[in-house]
Amino acid sequence: MAAVRRISLALVLHNHQPVGNFGWVIEEVFEQAYEPMVAALERHPRVSVGLHYSGPLLEWVCAERPQFIERLGALVARGQVEILGGAHFEPILVALPERDRQGQLRRMRAEIERLFGTTPAGAWLAERVWEPALAGDLAEAGYRYTVLDDNHLRGAAVPEDEMWGTYTTDDQGRLLTVFGTEKGLRYRIPWRPVTELIEYLREHATHDERLLGTMGDDGEKFGAWPGTHELSWGATGSGGWVDECFAALEDNADWLSTVTPAQWLEREPPRGRIYVPTASYVEMTEWALPPAEALQFHSLLAEAEAADSPAARFLKGAMWRNFQARYREVNDLHKQMLRASAAVDAMPPGPERERALDHLFRGQSNDCYWHGLFGGIYIVHMRMATLHHLIAAQDLALGARPASGLADYDLDGVDELLLAAPGQMVLIDLAEGGGIGSWDLRASRVALASVLRRRPEAYHQQLRRIEAARESGSSTQTEAANPHEALMAKEANLSRYLVYDDHERRSGLVRLLVEGREVGDLVNGAWDLESWSVDAAVLWRRAGGVSVRRQLTLAGGRLDPRLRLEVEVEAQAALDGQLELEWNINLLGGGANPDAYYAWNGQETRHDAAGSLGPDDGVALRMGNRYEGVEIEIGAQPQAALHWSPVETVSNSEAGFERVYQGSCLLVRWPLRLPAGSTARFAVELRVSQAHDRAAEVVQAASVSAG
Repeated sequence: MAAVRRISLALVLHNHQPVGNFGWVIEEVFEQAYEPMVAALERHPRVSVGLHYSGPLLEWVCAERPQFIERLGALVARGQVEILGGAHFEPILVALPERDRQGQLRRMRAEIERLFGTTPAGAWLAERVWEPALAGDLAEAGYRYTVLDDNHLRGAAVPEDEMWGTYTTDDQGRLLTVFGTEKGLRYRIPWRPVTELIEYLREHATHDERLLGTMGDDGEKFGAWPGTHELSWGATGSGGWVDECFAALEDNADWLSTVTPAQWLEREPPRGRIYVPTASYVEMTEWALPPAEALQFHSLLAEAEAADSPAARFLKGAMWRNFQARYREVNDLHKQMLRASAAVDAMPPGPERERALDHLFRGQSNDCYWHGLFGGIYIVHMRMATLHHLIAAQDLALGARPASGLADYDLDGVDELLLAAPGQMVLIDLAEGGGIGSWDLRASRVALASVLRRRPEAYHQQLRRIEAARESGSSTQTEAANPHEALMAKEANLSRYLVYDDHERRSGLVRLLVEGREVGDLVNGAWDLESWSVDAAVLWRRAGGVSVRRQLTLAGGRLDPRLRLEVEVEAQAALDGQLELEWNINLLGGGANPDAYYAWNGQETRHDAAGSLGPDDGVALRMGNRYEGVEIEIGAQPQAALHWSPVETVSNSEAGFERVYQGSCLLVRWPLRLPAGSTARFAVELRVSQAHDRAAEVVQAASVSAG
C-alpha cells in the first residue's frame, strides 16, 4: 500500500489597530472580523492557529470586550491557539533606538503573560520589515521565532521549492528561527475557492511529513476589508469561506494537519541556516520607490511573474527606510521621535518618566511612518495622534527647561533652528525657505504645522485609468478581491484633485509677487541666520533686487502662547507687487468637522471650505477646534487681505481611492509699492488660547483617584 503524502499548515493571523484610530472603527472591525474568527475556532476545535493582537488593540479589547480575552484564554488553554508577541505598540523595530526595541518587545511579552498566563515564543514583526540585526534583538527579548515573507527567503537564496519549512538565522551569537509566509497561500486565503486551496496544499505534500506551509497575514481580511464579510462568514455570520475552509481542514486531517508555529518548532528541526538581507514584503518595497520607479518595478515584476521567469527572484524594490527620503513629513516625524526618545532616556526614574515612556512608545506606532495601500502618513487623525504622544513625551521630559539650539535636527547635513518657550516649540528649516516645519503646543499637545505636501504617487496613474475606464463604459471591480489587486474609488472624478505642490507645506513662508509671479525664490531658497536666542530669531535673504529680513518671536505662557512674525522689505529698485505670508495649520478640520472653524464678526465656516476677508473688513479672524480646546486669533499689521482654503490629497487605501483633508492654508497679503531704496514693515501675530493642559489634567485625575 502506497504511503500517504502529508503536509502541515501553520495559520498565523495578525490583528492590529493603530494608535489614534477611532473607537467606532475598532468596534466595527471587531464585530466584522475579530469576534467571528474566534467564534469559528470555537466551532472547529481541531483547527489550530497562531493569533497576534497588537498592544493598542489589546488595550481596546480589555476595556470594551473583556469577555473576549476569556474566550481567547480558553482556546490557549486547550492548545488550539498560540498567542504571538512582538513590539507592544507595533512599531517598525528598525526605526527605533535599541533601548526602545527592547522596551517595546519586553512590554508586549509581559502583557501576554499577564493576560493569558503563557510566555510568547513568537514575535510578529510589524509590516515584516527586516534587517539582520533584528535576529539578535528578538532573541535577546526572549523570542524564539518570527514570521517573514517568501520575499525575504528569496533574498536569502532559498529556492522556490524549499520555502516550505523553517530556517535558522543568528546575530551577535543569538539564534532565531524564521517561518516564511508563502505567497501562494496568502493569495488564495480567502480569495480563491477552498477546493483550490486544498488542492494546492495536496500538490506540495510529501512522504516524509516534514513540509510546512505558513500563511501569515492580516486578520482584518476575514471580514473587515471591503466585500470580505459575506465572503468570509456568509449572509448569516457562519457558513462562509472560513467555516468551509476549517471544515475542509478537519475533513482532510489524515494528510493535512494544522499546527501552531510553536508546536512545529517542538516537533521538527529547521531545514537549514540562512542570512536574510534587508527586506519587507514585495508591495512595501515597491511603495518605498519614487513614483516613476515604482511603476516600472511593478510592470517588470508582473511581466517576469507572468512569464514564470527566474528573473522575478532577483527584482528588488527599495528598503523601508527610503520612506524617510520620499516624504519630508515622515523624516521629520522619525527624527522628532528620536529626540523624544533621547529626552525620555535622560529622565530620572519615577512615575513621570514612566508616563513619558508610555507616550513615547505610543508615538512609535508604525502606521504614520510610511505610506502604501494601508500606510498612514496621509491619515491625518492618526498622524496627529502620533505627534500628540511625541509632544507629550517631550513636554514631560523637558519640564520647564526649554530645549532650543542650532543643530542638524532632521539629519540632512544642514543645521535647523529650534526655538522653545513655556507653551510652544518651533522648528525652522533655514535651508528651505526658512519655514516653520513644526509648531507644537505643549499644553494641548497639538502639532499645528503638521500639513502634508501634495505630491505625485504611483497609484495616481491607476486612478486616472479607473476614471478613463468609466468614461469609456468599461466595468469596474466591485466584488471582494485582494486589495493589492483591486481598483476602486470612493468618489467620482477624484483626478481633478490631483494638484501637486512645488514647495513643502511649512508655515511662515514669505513670497514677493510681481504681476502674479514669485520673485526671488524666498519660499524654497536658503535664508541666512542673522541672530537668535532661545525664543527668537532673525533671518535674512537677498534675492531679485530685494533684501528681506524677518524676525520670529515666541512669547506668552503655557496656555496662551503667541507667535509673531515681522517682515522688513528693502527695495534696491522700485517695486510694485504684493507681499504674501503662507501659514499651513492643522486643527483636524476634515470631514466638515463642526468643531473645527474659522470665525469672524459673528460668522463661521468650516476648515475644509475656502473663504476670504478683505483688508477693509476690519475684523479679526479666529480659527480653532472646540474638541481640542484650541483657538488661534490672527492679527495683521497693517490690515491685510486673508484667504484660506483646504489642503487636500488623494490617496489609496484598502477601501479605495479617497480625498483626504490634510490641513488648512492661510494666505496673508499686503500690497507692496516701494520706491528704490525704501523699506516697508509688516507683521502677523498668532495668539493661541488653550482650554486644556493635558499633563496637569492627568496629575489632577490621579490625585482624585488616589483620594
